[in-house]
Amino acid sequence: MRTGEPLPEVGAVLSALATGLWHWDTAAGVVSVDAEAARLLGLPAEPTVLTEAQVRARLHPADWNEITGVVRLAVAEGTLAENRVRVMDERSRVVRVVRSRSKPSFDPVRKAYELIGTLQEVTEPSPGTPAGRSAVTGDWRRSREAFLLDAGRALAEARSTEEVLRVAAGLSMPGFSPDGLAVFGMNGDRLTVIGHHGQQMPDDSPFPHMPLDTDYPAAEVVRTGRAVYLTSPEEYRSRYPITWPLAEHFGRRSWAFLPLVSGGRTMGAWLAAFSYPVTFTPDERSVLTTVARMLAQALSRAGAAETQRELTDGLQRTMLPMLGPGIPGMGVAARYVPTGGGLQVGGDWYDVIPLPSGRFALVIGDVQGHDVRAAGLMGQLRIALRAYASEGHRPDAVLTRASRFFYGVTQADAGSDDSRFATCFYAEVDPVTGTVESARAGHVDPVVLMADGTALIRATAGGLPLGIDPDSDYPTTRLALEPGDTLMLCTDGLIETGGHDLFTGWLRLRAILERHRGDLEALADALVQAVHGPPSHHVPGPLADRREDDIALLLLSRRSTEGGAVPVPVRRTMLTVAQAEPERIATARRHLRDLLHDWTDEEQRDAAVLLVSETLTNVLVHTDADALLVAEVTGEPGGRRIRVEVTDSGADLPHRRSPGEMASSGRGLLLIELLAHEWGVAPRGGSKSIWFTLYESAAPGPDAGAAGGGGAPSV
Repeated sequence: MRTGEPLPEVGAVLSALATGLWHWDTAAGVVSVDAEAARLLGLPAEPTVLTEAQVRARLHPADWNEITGVVRLAVAEGTLAENRVRVMDERSRVVRVVRSRSKPSFDPVRKAYELIGTLQEVTEPSPGTPAGRSAVTGDWRRSREAFLLDAGRALAEARSTEEVLRVAAGLSMPGFSPDGLAVFGMNGDRLTVIGHHGQQMPDDSPFPHMPLDTDYPAAEVVRTGRAVYLTSPEEYRSRYPITWPLAEHFGRRSWAFLPLVSGGRTMGAWLAAFSYPVTFTPDERSVLTTVARMLAQALSRAGAAETQRELTDGLQRTMLPMLGPGIPGMGVAARYVPTGGGLQVGGDWYDVIPLPSGRFALVIGDVQGHDVRAAGLMGQLRIALRAYASEGHRPDAVLTRASRFFYGVTQADAGSDDSRFATCFYAEVDPVTGTVESARAGHVDPVVLMADGTALIRATAGGLPLGIDPDSDYPTTRLALEPGDTLMLCTDGLIETGGHDLFTGWLRLRAILERHRGDLEALADALVQAVHGPPSHHVPGPLADRREDDIALLLLSRRSTEGGAVPVPVRRTMLTVAQAEPERIATARRHLRDLLHDWTDEEQRDAAVLLVSETLTNVLVHTDADALLVAEVTGEPGGRRIRVEVTDSGADLPHRRSPGEMASSGRGLLLIELLAHEWGVAPRGGSKSIWFTLYESAAPGPDAGAAGGGGAPSV
């Protein structure tokens, strides 16, 4: 071409380069092609207008579907749409492979795409070559889809930011896996590094605190919300000359910076760096964009979960006490396990309160519900109980005041139709004598694990749950811990979790208590593990709902004598039966059966239970006083002795009678004389006690001829 001659027309140049020109208007649904483009599509070499269906019939179906995604991605990023398509003949055979390049635009009014582009025949690349990696058809496409499914599943299962970053670092993208990753976040007007992999950052690196207005690709991505692709060091140096020295020493050849967008907000940027050149074809960009979107969603979920955990953990630490220094002569262990849902602290709580008298109080309770309100009410009630206890009130007075307080707090919101109640167990402990005085407000009874491994439920007098009646009374129950005994207080979640009721749940815990031989902390772990560990799922309770609830557990152990030696094994239970509570005779029978659960002679055990029932009934029937039962087992297995004593304040001594065959009473002392090895009646000033003793043996219980031979009644 001579100087000054006009340039040839564009169509002539493209025809000389075997490149066709085409125009696609999706609103009209037509594609206009010139002669060369028509030839490449397998049509006569002349300009023509085709419908979308006619063009689609000439292309491989998978490639046609790929075009739609590439066009949308190019419009979103403001880049060229480029992909390879296979032209098919009438017999569905591949005639040639052409490369399509176009500049798409979107008309929001017509809601349609318009594309002007070129077609050029290319040679089908060999598998494994860079060109083959750029192809979007065949096995590469299937590998990409499988990768995205696996990546999405792995990121969805990540529960923390650390897990999300670990999953992102392990992603192996089909054909172009990056070997350097970094996730950037924002802290005010600065860029921060949330995590990185494959590239060690120096201690004095400026990346962690880079201003957002810095001429750095990640900062630009955060500012604009648009991806940045750098295919070579030369491109990086020319576009970002100021920050290029920061990236140069990492030795990368290509970089992709993508925005992390969640909920329409750019929350950071993701860097994928490559040690080899990458052209970032539309399909490679599509994979990176999809991964960035999934990564942003995963980081957003993990951040929200971590914020909630941090909030609830802080709330839990604030509301649940630290056990502090040890109590002289006592050991204390506690556990709190939230199980009722997303909120990690609910209405269950425990507390250990030093008292002005030198004693200390144990408190455990459960506010109805498992929500924010239950947690708030629990905090208020715990503070109130601490205040009343610190004033030096007795257990019954503490719970009475707490009930009045809680009633006032909950009824103040009665208009919300969400009144609450709370169960509570309050115990005042003397560390010197081991005496425990307790009051109970609708809570489960405590358990005593004796030094020889026997676990007993200690029935205690109780009143209504707190907050139901502001004038409720809470009677006091007294028990004594022997050296080596352990007191267990818990909420019903420990008993009933896993579909158990109070009975089957107690049997599950009793087995753990009686076979445990570790320290107090190990016992606390074993009890929680029995409820939440694998065994709890293999042996579900009888209830079909498999109920779950929070768990609060408090253990108090009275240490053994000096040197760790335990005196002669002693089991002891003590129970008061009031005139107005004859039903507690059944509780006394159960206590005695539990006390003798491993007694060798079953007939002796039945005899002891019968005699306890008789002596207690005699007190309630023949006097106006309450009865105090004390039962004690001493000795080694096989040669033990049980002594049962029932005391009342009546002045009249019992006497033996000779009832007729039809008499309904008068056989109490006769039964004691027949079944006990020793028995007697002891006057004590204005009161009296009747006692009996049985000695353990492998032989059947004493018969009538031997009864009473060990001692005479002291009347």
